[in-house]
Amino acid sequence: MTDAEPLCPSSALEERGRALVFDILQYRQPARAFALRFDGRAVAYVNRCVHVPTEMDWTPGEFLDSDKRWILCSIHGAAYEPADGRCVGGPCGRGKLTAIALEERDGQVYWYPSRDIQPVPFDAPAGDSPAPTSP
Repeated sequence: MTDAEPLCPSSALEERGRALVFDILQYRQPARAFALRFDGRAVAYVNRCVHVPTEMDWTPGEFLDSDKRWILCSIHGAAYEPADGRCVGGPCGRGKLTAIALEERDGQVYWYPSRDIQPVPFDAPAGDSPAPTSP
């Protein structure tokens, strides 16, 4: 497995709270991802709906429905199981969100790049990196 990338302190992910949105490269293209805590476990996914490849949050970092039970796409209401990213309702069919491997240790959350999902390099030339993440 590739070296872990520091993401945030464990305390930054509140149970069923606001997600942490972060920039990645997916297939060498700028994209966003998000991490949240659900049932005590930190999980992360690429911020792309299976139904329509668009970012899903209602407002920055808000992914869960009003009952805090499902990840819900703000565009067409596709609903996903937070524990594994599988579609549970709406127009996402049998799809699944693209998971990003996370690990928590020593009070810190780390994510693991893969062949298709990489960190944004700090020395990327202007225009090659995604827009800054909203606060």
